[in-house]
Amino acid sequence: MELTYHRKGDYLYPNLVLEQEEPIQIGKYGHLRKRYLREHRQGVYCALLVEGQLNSHLVEIDSTANDYFDRLINQMAKAEGVTERLKAEDQMEWVRRMNSLWGRADEIVLNELIYT
Repeated sequence: MELTYHRKGDYLYPNLVLEQEEPIQIGKYGHLRKRYLREHRQGVYCALLVEGQLNSHLVEIDSTANDYFDRLINQMAKAEGVTERLKAEDQMEWVRRMNSLWGRADEIVLNELIYT
């Protein structure tokens, strides 16, 4: 690897350029992971950024977190009897229970995948 330098005053600075990554589409969990890494794990964030792996990491985390969230919702709904029949009979009760499930599943995903 050959480095070139440019002079600024009495100092020589290396000409370093990060490779540009392609723009990506990430959802809620990808954005939360990026913010967490940037604010609380700066070393990991910088390493992923410099190596050009940040975007692929965020896409992978976002995809994994969404799949995990969907599996949790389905498992919890089945275990607690939140069915389409309940939705047809008592919509408000179904919404109440589903909101509770979503909140709990979201908290699990955040603690197990995003904030680690």
